[in-house]
Amino acid sequence: MAPKPTMSNCGTTGDYLGHDCSCPNAADGFFCKHCVAVGLAWLAEHEDGSGQRPDPWRTIRDYLEIQSPDTLIAWLMDAAEQDDRLYRTLLLKAESVAGGAHAVKAYREAIEKATQVRGFMDWGDAGAFADELDQVVDAIATLSTPEDAPMLMELTEYAIGRVAKALDNIDDSNGEVGGILSRLGDLHLQACRLAKPDPQALAERLFRMEISPANDYGDINAMAYRDLLGEAGLRRYRELAEAEWAKIGFRDGDSPYDFQRYRITRIMEFLAEASGNVEELVAIKARDLSTAYRYLTIAGIWAANGRDDKALEWAERGLHAFPAATDNRLRDFLVAAYLKSQRNEEALQLTWVQFEERPILDHYKKLHAVSERLGVWPEQRERALAKLADAIAGGAAAVSYWKTKPGMPDYSVRLQIALWENNLDDAWTAAHAGVRDRNLLIELAGKLEKERPDDALALYRQIIPTIVEQTNNAAYAEAVELVRRIESILNGPERKREFMDYLAELRSRFKPKRNFIKLLDEVSRRAE
Repeated sequence: MAPKPTMSNCGTTGDYLGHDCSCPNAADGFFCKHCVAVGLAWLAEHEDGSGQRPDPWRTIRDYLEIQSPDTLIAWLMDAAEQDDRLYRTLLLKAESVAGGAHAVKAYREAIEKATQVRGFMDWGDAGAFADELDQVVDAIATLSTPEDAPMLMELTEYAIGRVAKALDNIDDSNGEVGGILSRLGDLHLQACRLAKPDPQALAERLFRMEISPANDYGDINAMAYRDLLGEAGLRRYRELAEAEWAKIGFRDGDSPYDFQRYRITRIMEFLAEASGNVEELVAIKARDLSTAYRYLTIAGIWAANGRDDKALEWAERGLHAFPAATDNRLRDFLVAAYLKSQRNEEALQLTWVQFEERPILDHYKKLHAVSERLGVWPEQRERALAKLADAIAGGAAAVSYWKTKPGMPDYSVRLQIALWENNLDDAWTAAHAGVRDRNLLIELAGKLEKERPDDALALYRQIIPTIVEQTNNAAYAEAVELVRRIESILNGPERKREFMDYLAELRSRFKPKRNFIKLLDEVSRRAE
């Protein structure tokens, strides 16, 4: 990178603009980019006599149009010597004009260079990598003509493989490199439309691409080429897919997963979905029953096609195959199916299984929804809260390698439930029964502010010191927000003194925490 110039200027000398800059390029006699910038600014400041500022790009174009070809070539060559990206772009364009194997070789070398990754590349460097790669793709895109389309097909396929391999070693969190890969896929489809290759040959070409690990990052999908493949191409594509699919065996919960299986499964699913053959799609899905969710997927296919009997059958098979700690989405599906067919006791029991396995608010809500529908919520609620009380006591008494002594009971879930039910009395009891999540206490205090302000004050006074003790600016800001809530409760003239006394108490207690004291002082100034 050139040193920052200490001075760039341009001015008139007779009928000509003069220029001078302290950068190394100008010292070598070149009209550098700094002088270009100053010149454009100068042009922008000088009107052309019509009352309108001239368009700088128009001015530059007019100037270039009166230069000789030799002068323009010399300027462009000089610029290419200083700009590696411009050099490569010009080289690719020049060699593409020559055509043939030499042009393909030049493009492939450019792709190789742009996709070369040494070590692992973090997301901060991925943007520059993508910019470099985008320049090469821009050059390749110029081949989007009927005569160059076969070359474009070959080059995009090569680039897709190279970019996908590079992505194995790139943190592409921003999706910049992935976006270029998608662009290459679009270019490949465009090239095929221009080249109009033999349908069966195209089918073989697409199948090789889709089954390749490179496609794990890309989005090559033969279904996007259906109009080009026609019946003959689709038939050949299916032959290739079915031959590969025949190698894939049944997979249960103990079988390892591999990406080759994923790739051919995806292809077979696309073919089945395109043909609208539900039986075929189910047969493909049924080749992998390694999780309860796989059964649910098949049940969902049957349900979407109006076969509730088949859907229920597959869901129950999944529950039977995975009876313990199964996927709750499968259980939820079955609960809805049981309710629909008036199998109410089974629906309620399956909902209870979830709550007994893990008594949390979400499962309590499910139990409430089913019980309310069946008109049995009061007794089920009592049973659920008794079950939760046992779980809280058991959790406190339990010991393990990490917890060698019994501890305090955690009433956070009980408090969550009381807040969801808007039962402030139960919530207040749970808030004083044992360990509680601080955010739940803040939520409770907020609900108490209007009807029970003194209880809200008591909770805020209890919570604020625990937050300040974290000793960081984010915690101080959170604590001061709660102090302002106290201020809003004590906003009457008869209680203002109480609030000021509380601020004084906090200042005294947390005097060493200077950043917190600054925030308190701001609150105090506004309150006075």
